[in-house]
Amino acid sequence: MPRIRCHRNARASLTDAHAQAFPSKPIRVISAFAAGMGPDVAMRSLADKMSRQLGQPVGIEPRPGGNGFIATNALKQSPADGYTLLLVSNAHLSLNPHLFREVPYNVETDFDPVSTIYHAPFFIATSATSPYQNLAQLLAAAKSEPNRVTYSIPYIGSPPHLGGAFFEHLTGTKILAIPYKDVQVTSSVAAGEIDFTMATLGSFNALLKGGRLKLLAIAQPARLKSEPNVPTVEEAGGPKGLTVESWVGLVAPRGTPPDIVRRLQEEMSRALVAPDLVERYHDAGLVAKSATPAEMASLIRTDGKFYSKLIKQIGMTVE
Repeated sequence: MPRIRCHRNARASLTDAHAQAFPSKPIRVISAFAAGMGPDVAMRSLADKMSRQLGQPVGIEPRPGGNGFIATNALKQSPADGYTLLLVSNAHLSLNPHLFREVPYNVETDFDPVSTIYHAPFFIATSATSPYQNLAQLLAAAKSEPNRVTYSIPYIGSPPHLGGAFFEHLTGTKILAIPYKDVQVTSSVAAGEIDFTMATLGSFNALLKGGRLKLLAIAQPARLKSEPNVPTVEEAGGPKGLTVESWVGLVAPRGTPPDIVRRLQEEMSRALVAPDLVERYHDAGLVAKSATPAEMASLIRTDGKFYSKLIKQIGMTVE
C-alpha cells in the first residue's frame, strides 16, 4: 500500500510539473471566424490577457468558411499538445452535427472542450427608416402575405437562419431568407434592401451607433442589462419561447493532456473576470463566461438536444 500511495503522489507531481512548464512556446488559436467579426475581436482581447498571464504569445489564425469545416479540419491535423486550439461557437459544436447530413468531424471523438468565452443573445434589428416601428407591425406584414417580409442571413443553416425559421414556425408565417456575405448581412438591412436581420449586438453595433439600424426585440426570456429599453420578443408582440443565443469557446485536439487543458481553462477563467475585459464585452452585448471542460461538454450536449428537436420541428436539412 505505501508503494501505491507513493506512485500516485509521484505521478501527481509529474502532472503538476507538466502543467507548470506549459507553455514553453507560442500558442496558436485557429478561428472559424473571419478577422474583425465579433468572436474574432473578443478572442483577441482575451488572447492579449492570456499572453501576459502565460508569458507566451497567443496568436489568432482566422480560417473562416465552409460552415467551420476548414477550421475544424485544421485542428484535427494539429498535435494534441495544447499549443493549437480552435475558436468555435455552439453552431459548430451543437448545431452542425444535427443540421448537415455529413459533418467532417465528430465533436465527441475529435475535440476536448477547454472553456466557453462568452454568451451573446440575438436581437432582431431593422433599418432606422423601416416602415416597421415595432415587431408587432413586422409580424402583421409577414402574416398578411407569404414571403413578403425578408431577412438576411450569412449562410444557409447559420444560427440567424435557424432563428428566422424558428420565428416562422412559432408564428405560422412564411418569411424569405436572403443569404449575404459578411458585413452585407447587416448593411443590406441598414440600406433598406432587406426588412430585418437577427444577430448578436456586436454584429451591428457600428450601424446602431451610426443611427442606421434600430433594435425591435431581443430573442431571450429577459431583457439585457446593457439594452434595458429593448423588449423581449414576447413583450414586443411576438411569440413566446423564441430564444436564440450564441456562445463561443475554445476546444483542443482530442487527447490533449488533461493537466494542460485544466491550466488553459484556469487562465481563461482568470482573464474573463478582469474588469476591463468584462466591460469591453458588455459594451459589445456579450456576457463574459468561462466554464470547466466538463461544464462545456454538458452545454454542448444540452444544446445539441435542443437543436436536434428544433430542426425536426421546422423540417430543415442542409446537404
